Amino acid sequence: MTSYRWLICFMLFFATTVNYMDRQVLSLTWKDFIAPEFHWTNSDYGAITSTFSIFYAIAMLFAGRFVDWLDTKKGYLWSIGIWSLGACLHAFCGMATAGIAAGTWGVGFAGAKEALVAVSDVSKIVTVSVTLFICARLVLALGEAGNFPAAIKATAEYFPRKDRAFATSLFNAGATVGALIAPVTIPVIAKAWGWEMAFLVIGALGFIWMGIWVFVYHKPEKNKAVNKAELDYILQDNAVAVSSDGTVSADAAAAAAAANARDAKKISFWRCLSFKQTWAFAVGKFMTDGVWWFFLFWIPAYLSSVYGLTSDMPKAQLLIFVLYAITLLSIFGGYLPTIFVNKLGIQPYNAKMRAMLIFAFIPLLVLLAQPLGHISVWIPVCLIGLAGAAHQSWSANIFSTVGDMFPKSAVATITGIGGMAGGLGSALINFGSGRLFDHAAATNMSYMGFHGIEAGYFIIFSICAVAYLIGWCIMKLLVPKYKEVEA
Repeated sequence: MTSYRWLICFMLFFATTVNYMDRQVLSLTWKDFIAPEFHWTNSDYGAITSTFSIFYAIAMLFAGRFVDWLDTKKGYLWSIGIWSLGACLHAFCGMATAGIAAGTWGVGFAGAKEALVAVSDVSKIVTVSVTLFICARLVLALGEAGNFPAAIKATAEYFPRKDRAFATSLFNAGATVGALIAPVTIPVIAKAWGWEMAFLVIGALGFIWMGIWVFVYHKPEKNKAVNKAELDYILQDNAVAVSSDGTVSADAAAAAAAANARDAKKISFWRCLSFKQTWAFAVGKFMTDGVWWFFLFWIPAYLSSVYGLTSDMPKAQLLIFVLYAITLLSIFGGYLPTIFVNKLGIQPYNAKMRAMLIFAFIPLLVLLAQPLGHISVWIPVCLIGLAGAAHQSWSANIFSTVGDMFPKSAVATITGIGGMAGGLGSALINFGSGRLFDHAAATNMSYMGFHGIEAGYFIIFSICAVAYLIGWCIMKLLVPKYKEVEA
């Protein structure tokens, strides 16, 4: 049997790695490189990240449908092309701000910085720069919204149900690897050549991926690199059982034909919204996506604000590297349902829900991050890393449940709907965090023995800790037992 499906999995991993590196550039440069130039506060940064989440959420609603319409190959190409363009556009926000706020155009990156120093109206610089970065984030969000719908659809096309959670955990580890590589590369690039080059260099990686994807991806049944043994393995869920004498029972043939017809049948967007399975997936994403995005966007600022460790300091880079290295444990989380299926004979969807319940308890450790942080900064970093691993394990499993319950023709659409819900949850937590942190710092707010901005972080950590258990319970109430969607 050939193993071409794992090459596809690697391509999805590569794309997801680039996806998360593009998201991380701003979080790793704003506090120490961009904010001093544009006079940003936590609220300004929170507004930019929350607006990105809103754009991303809205775009996800249409991106999934767009990928189902164009199909996997073309849909993914459009997606990564747009987000790579959006990533590169960030680099020119400084020049545009200098042109609008100072009337100085065509002076290059260094000239723009000098022009902004001479501007006395700081509020104008803030307003213009924040607006321009929001515009760049809009383009980034439009493209990035297509990543997971396309990747989940490709996984459903190349892997049988029992392997999808594991395959998803492998390519989804790209989010962790991207977050792992980012803190040891992006601040170095920003310090050596300017924050603008960090956006340009990382953004260019997406265009390289596009050149490879054009030649690599074809449907498994049309791919000459996939032999019959691998194709049979990929399509085993819809396979016809053959008896020892080489005959096929009428019931088996009818079941296989029905499964193939189900996968090919189109479901309207509004019909998708009528299923409880859709809402269960959406609730699970709404409750938990914001936790991961909060860690992704705010941990560098957390280390800087609470512990005085700026992103260009070796210790801060090592801490963030270790944090995301711990999240790589999520690969084993994606394999757990396969163990349940193979060893215990549990139905794939139920195996994933059981695994997700286990992962939902692990983020409770974040409740101890602030109380134990006075001992060593390594304690909250390690606890947050474990919570991140639990999230990625949860994410791999919840994504793969879509392929279990819906036909392949609707997988990207449902993934997009859930992604929209996750984006809305992320927007709420990012916008609220920025406002809360500024308020806590300005008023020296007290909460549970913590003061100032530390009190703000403790509140958000507490919300993150319980989000998964709440999400799992609601999902279980909506879909108490496994049931395929009747299109």
